[in-house]
Amino acid sequence: MFESLGERLQNAVDKIKGYGKITEDNISDVVREIRLALLEADVNYKVVKEFVNNVKEKALGEEVKKSLKPGEVFVKILKDELVELLGGEKKDLNVNGNPATLMLVGLQGTGKTTMIGKLGLMLRKKYHKKPLLVACDVYRPAAIDQLKQIGRELNIEVYTEGKGNPIEISGNAIKYAKENGFDYVLIDTAGRLHIDNELMDELKNINENVNPQEILLVVDSMTGQDAINVIEGFNNTLPLTGAILTKLDGDTRGGAALSIRHLTNVPIKFVGISEKMDGIEEFYPDRMATRILGMGDLMTMIEKAEEVIDQDEALKTAKRMQKGEFDLEDFLSQLKQIKKLGPLENLLKMIPGANKMGLNNVKVNPKDMAHIEAIILSMTPQERKHPEILKASRKIRIAKGSGRTVEEVNRLLKQFEQMKQMMKQLKNGNLKMPF
Repeated sequence: MFESLGERLQNAVDKIKGYGKITEDNISDVVREIRLALLEADVNYKVVKEFVNNVKEKALGEEVKKSLKPGEVFVKILKDELVELLGGEKKDLNVNGNPATLMLVGLQGTGKTTMIGKLGLMLRKKYHKKPLLVACDVYRPAAIDQLKQIGRELNIEVYTEGKGNPIEISGNAIKYAKENGFDYVLIDTAGRLHIDNELMDELKNINENVNPQEILLVVDSMTGQDAINVIEGFNNTLPLTGAILTKLDGDTRGGAALSIRHLTNVPIKFVGISEKMDGIEEFYPDRMATRILGMGDLMTMIEKAEEVIDQDEALKTAKRMQKGEFDLEDFLSQLKQIKKLGPLENLLKMIPGANKMGLNNVKVNPKDMAHIEAIILSMTPQERKHPEILKASRKIRIAKGSGRTVEEVNRLLKQFEQMKQMMKQLKNGNLKMPF
């Protein structure tokens, strides 16, 4: 989402790093570059003006003048201002209540119903809650069926009364949750193509009826500056506790995310990063700022890995690697673990300096990994443990069984052998780095 903005800001930072001293004259070009980058990213012009003035004022301050490395101090100033612009500290989801209640609101087409499922799954996995999904969108055709389908897919119960009164349904759902041991209620409300009095009155009545701990507004980040008007429209009627930005994986300029908190005082609590049910991330202003400036986001990478990777399995494989016993069975196991992390190109972008190393443009075809898996699965257990026994006739059989070519089988075996050699060198401390 922020790739173009990130590149422009990083270019400005590289320019300033070359200065031995920062003055009003030599900083003007850099400040102009930052201003243009933000405006082209669709950041609100009032926000841009204030942001740039703050950066310039601090960059010309005493701290920078006294510094031996003014460029590094400037980068810190820029990062700190970005963090502040994005909301400062992370705002946590309120998970306390008996039951805790969350109401999701937004315009039609922003992905509210799917987001309810994502939140339910996250609450169960991360906070160990027992969520109940409530169908209060009684107007949109198939909205209730869609929520039921999501509930079945995630094995989360859905409370519905069909085409009833949303205010009554929400109240009855809270009673049902209390009686049946649910500790988090997520209410899916109706949307419209635009804000109108009828919709706002209904949402206001639901809010007064159930008094939710959280009222989150789902905003499509592709809408650009109009997202500010949408948030203000809802916030004037409802006491919003946060916003969720969807479609951050799309080709959008990102200005809305950089303007929302500053203009509306509504914190961004979550971002939607893919259409999959686990495609949701908590919003950390500091991590987003470091991503934009090309400093990576190793914390999010580590957390993702901790969530999906089987620690016991990883430890077992690591021990086998140390002993030099790593085989294709282990390789297959690692491949399955990596697949759980999601698209590899998204992970590569979180590595510090990914942009300069060209990792932000790497495209990993998921089919390539599927082909490797198919080849290994076409081998017998003995062949996986002892790939050295694979001669021509066995390779032909494996190629036919996996629907691949003998060349692909050979390539996989060669790459696996190179990996084993590298592991052996690492173990012996003899690995020479190519720089």
